[in-house]
Amino acid sequence: MDTNRIAQAIEPSLEAMGYCLVRVVITSGRRPTLQVMAERRDDQPMTVEDCAQISHSVSAILDVADPIAGAYMLEISSPGIDRPLVRAEDYDRFRGFEARIDLARPIEGRKRFRGRLLGTSAESVRLATETGEVRLPLAEVARAKLVLTDDLIAAAPRSQTH
Repeated sequence: MDTNRIAQAIEPSLEAMGYCLVRVVITSGRRPTLQVMAERRDDQPMTVEDCAQISHSVSAILDVADPIAGAYMLEISSPGIDRPLVRAEDYDRFRGFEARIDLARPIEGRKRFRGRLLGTSAESVRLATETGEVRLPLAEVARAKLVLTDDLIAAAPRSQTH
């Protein structure tokens, strides 16, 4: 199942509704789950109503496109405070906050890095770690997310912290 194809199918509708697609993931199990993570373009916290609107739109698009064979569950969520970092612009947007980055292949014997985001530069993520600045190739990032810290909580919109 091609999550990129699904993302391309649903992204224009989400954008027209005022949302930004964060990521699309399919998890397996007895019944596969299609997880669509989105956020509001106006940086306001997501509400249950937002998720319901997205669910109706995505369901209609997927009923026509039919990208998944068989039955599946559709799950709509918001990224939350300790959100995943998916796009290159996420690393710039959250510059100054702490992040954990896992690479697909080791660099200098390491796959896991944690430190303060310094943004991107020349196809790399810049990260200030305890041992100094490292540059991690964006193409090698397997997973990345913000780390829940007091700074991050203080910067979050008020209703996300309750």
